[in-house]
Amino acid sequence: MTAEEIFRGRLVMAPMSRGTDLPFRLLAGEWGAHVCVGEMAYAHKIVRREGSEIALLRRHPEERIFGAQLAGKHPEVMAEAARIAEDQGADFVDVNLGCPIDDATRKGFGAALLERPSRVAAIVGAMKAAVRIPVTIKLRLGWSDGKPTYLKVARAAVEAGIDAVALHARSRAQRYRRPAEWSHVKELADSLPVPVIGNGDIFTWRDAERRVLETGCAAVMVGRWALAKPWIFREFAEERDIHLGPEERLAVVRRYVDLCRAHFRDDEKGRVRTRRFLVFHQDFFRRYRRGAGVLATNSDDPREWGLPPDGELEEWLCRGDLPAAEALCRWLVDEEPPVPPPPPEPNAPRAATLATLG
Repeated sequence: MTAEEIFRGRLVMAPMSRGTDLPFRLLAGEWGAHVCVGEMAYAHKIVRREGSEIALLRRHPEERIFGAQLAGKHPEVMAEAARIAEDQGADFVDVNLGCPIDDATRKGFGAALLERPSRVAAIVGAMKAAVRIPVTIKLRLGWSDGKPTYLKVARAAVEAGIDAVALHARSRAQRYRRPAEWSHVKELADSLPVPVIGNGDIFTWRDAERRVLETGCAAVMVGRWALAKPWIFREFAEERDIHLGPEERLAVVRRYVDLCRAHFRDDEKGRVRTRRFLVFHQDFFRRYRRGAGVLATNSDDPREWGLPPDGELEEWLCRGDLPAAEALCRWLVDEEPPVPPPPPEPNAPRAATLATLG
């Protein structure tokens, strides 16, 4: 498949650490996702054949199109990791040029490469020589606000043979704090001879359609909001809003648990992993509110996400505190009788903290 065949007209599931684990990609696929990119994998660990990192390249037979994302700075290491990803079944391999976290940037990976276009070109060239599948990059506007480097980096990658470019229209410094600047996606799409994928603040299928029309990009990539409502892919394909009630939402979460159980195995070790991933994903699942539609925002204030919860079950599913998440794990993972959590306390710890435990 060419990059044009992979991306044109698609709503793509963005790579997200922990977010695009294999069970969630399968869940998204059941809701209509055609193209999913896996979790970022460190190239040097892939080359060393570290089991936990190789696992990030695993592609399930039921996945339609799977892209492996690699982070690294040495061309020869990235090329070897790309070969391994291709052998593992990836349909394309992506270079991470946008990860803002310190663990990556201190090593010179991710967004640190936004200031090294010649190094990016060397990486792309080495990878293109190593594999037959398309090679893509995903980048941000630049390292610092007001100092965009994306055009220079993207053009260097094109000269080296890149097949497609995805742009998250924020700088590294902005993280997620400011609205994505889609005018830069249009500029990139107008400037490059390869498919451009736009990314940032896609909350509804209407957002995705509008951005394609406004910018002329080949495809749109959705991240956090796909974690909140994986049915956004079906909404995009069918051009309609899908509003799930509490029982339907519970079925989505339960299905994710079943997919985790099949992937991680249903023993104690597997259940520990399932709990950790469920708690991570519940911190996104909880953000969906019926009736959000075009009102969905980037706010951290749940009151701005849509209609308030209706009934005890929906109230539970919309909570992000630790007691609520633990109660959900006991019910869905440990298969204990459902016992709703007590009312949330004002300063209760966020559920996401549980995802880092044991």
